[in-house]
Amino acid sequence: MAYRLPREPSNPRVAVWRKLRRLGAVQLVDGLVVLPADARTREQLDWLADEVLEAGGEATTWVARAGSARQERALAARMADAATEDYLAVIADAAAACDTPMTARRTLARLRRELRRIGQRDHFPPPERDAAHRAVESLAEQLRAGETTSR
Repeated sequence: MAYRLPREPSNPRVAVWRKLRRLGAVQLVDGLVVLPADARTREQLDWLADEVLEAGGEATTWVARAGSARQERALAARMADAATEDYLAVIADAAAACDTPMTARRTLARLRRELRRIGQRDHFPPPERDAAHRAVESLAEQLRAGETTSR
């Protein structure tokens, strides 16, 4: 999607940026973002383009292909790197939750929600994805074991 929004008011620009982040889009240059071409992402970009137009901006969605396999791999790696950072944060939070049993149950629920959100934008899953799921399940098992012990 190629888009341009007026600088003021800034609320529509921020909203578009946040939605693109949630989708897992990679920004190639200012106002040009890419996502893998599947039915869900195309529909999401079309809706977002409509929002840009309603906010007084310009937007066009395109179906495109990278110029080479190398460029395609680089784009996929950028998307995977963004997901990796998010998964590493989940792993760290799960490990820290083990140290604070009073809030561990709320943390577990939050981390499960976060894994679902990351999964929605994780188009090229990195190895850290499985590690993050294991860390959250390990936290759940520790909580279950603590319940059994306290009975």
